[in-house]
Amino acid sequence: MKNNFWEKLKKSGKPILALAPMAGFTDEPFRQICSAYGADVVYSEMASATALYFHRENDDNETLRLLKWNEAKESKYVVQLFGSNPDHFAVAARIITQKIKPHGIDINFGCPVGKVLKQGAGADLMRNLTRARSVIEATLANTNLPVSVKIRAKSGEVDAVTFLKNVSDLKVSALMIHGRTLSQGFVGDPDYAIVNSARPHFHGVILINGGLNDRETAKRALEVSEADGLGLGRGALARPWLFEEIKDNRDIAYGQSEIVSLLYRHAKLVSELKGEGALVEWRKQACWSVQGLPGASRLRSRLVQVSSMEDVINILNDYGLND
Repeated sequence: MKNNFWEKLKKSGKPILALAPMAGFTDEPFRQICSAYGADVVYSEMASATALYFHRENDDNETLRLLKWNEAKESKYVVQLFGSNPDHFAVAARIITQKIKPHGIDINFGCPVGKVLKQGAGADLMRNLTRARSVIEATLANTNLPVSVKIRAKSGEVDAVTFLKNVSDLKVSALMIHGRTLSQGFVGDPDYAIVNSARPHFHGVILINGGLNDRETAKRALEVSEADGLGLGRGALARPWLFEEIKDNRDIAYGQSEIVSLLYRHAKLVSELKGEGALVEWRKQACWSVQGLPGASRLRSRLVQVSSMEDVINILNDYGLND
């Protein structure tokens, strides 16, 4: 595939660092921030293939607005789709390819959230091998973009190896494995060595994901897994400069003034790109960033009440924004 950016990144010989997809977090403003800190690839929030299917005649539907991006300010951009109907994925893949024009399309087989599982999507789809294969086939048949998948170490009786054997003949370009099982959710120790078991059954780019909250853990995950790169999730929410730390192999000490400045830049981007009303969504993102700051609990209690840039500035001024 001529436009397979994954292979080009792999040929650099350096670990590929990706901002993993997170619903409610990996929106355009946060992707721009992580791109500036050195993320090689940034994923969208999960987008519903079914929503795109049923609103296919509407060029200004909510899902398409969710997926808009800025090529000049974002790294390689991958749109992640979730759902369980192959026909919906076929239409969604065409829409994404033609209207969003990202660098790639990803299929979610790993989300452990109940409302997603009830739809037969996310990690529930991972254990439905026949349907999972049909979804991948439908997506591949309706785009010229590289298609990737995100799975878990295990979902029910289906582990990563079983899943990959089922689709080993399909031209999937990249794989992100969350090192925890469905039953673990987001807690417990991830199994980074799962990549070693998966490697014989997948010949594309493999990223490991889960629990990568600091540089040392990231380094250990790469050593244990021999993966081609990392998918940073919650670790990047709290410390988006983690991409830079891993690339430069050094810890970066961000004090209160730097974090307050980052909060302001992030809020300003949200307000400019999504409108001031979207600062309600920014609240939960901001709360991740203040972990470890003096008076973090009080600051969080104020941030969750933000509804305007004036609120943001007034609060952050009290924490040294003008220093």
